[in-house]
This record gives sequence, structure tokens and C-alpha cells, in this order.
Amino acid sequence: MSAVIIIPITIVAIIGLATYFIYRFVVYDFLCKQTVVKTLQKYNIKETPSQIIKEYHSSKGENISEKEAQRLEKHYRQHEPEQFLAMYDTIRDGSKTNAS
Repeated sequence: MSAVIIIPITIVAIIGLATYFIYRFVVYDFLCKQTVVKTLQKYNIKETPSQIIKEYHSSKGENISEKEAQRLEKHYRQHEPEQFLAMYDTIRDGSKTNAS
């Protein structure tokens, strides 16, 4: 008798967890990425978020690996999307200062 109750609850719990993890790790990241890309296009910025991160760190004199750039891109994309614009402004201001 208890199996009649436990089995459907277990199945629903497993489906619920699977759906949550798919949303959290696939759909949410995709939506965040689309938002960042649209924001960069809105301001007519041709560089990709990964390029912006690499240029920003190289302008500070730091060399970062491709894996580290991808990790930072994902973090900024999901938690601090405005950082891409701030880094781009810093790069642009630095190149104007060096050109003068």
C-alpha cells in the first residue's frame, strides 16, 4: 500500500530535480548569454565577452588562460553582466590615454 504513494512521489521528485538542474545549468546560462550579447550589440561593441575579458586583463599586465577566461565569462555573465561594459570602457579609456 505504501508503494502506491512512495513510487509516484519519488518519480515526481526525480523529474522535478532534473528539470531544475536543466534550467539552472543550461537554460539560465543560455538566457544570460543572450542578454549579454544583446547588450553589447546595443552599444555597438564588436568584441565577444571572452575577448573583452582577455583584453582587459592583458591591459592590466595579467596573462590569463583560455580556461580562466571562460570561467570568468560565465561568472560575469550570470552574476555581474554590467562588468563587460565596465571592462570595455576601461580598455577604451586606456587606449585613448596611450594614443595621446
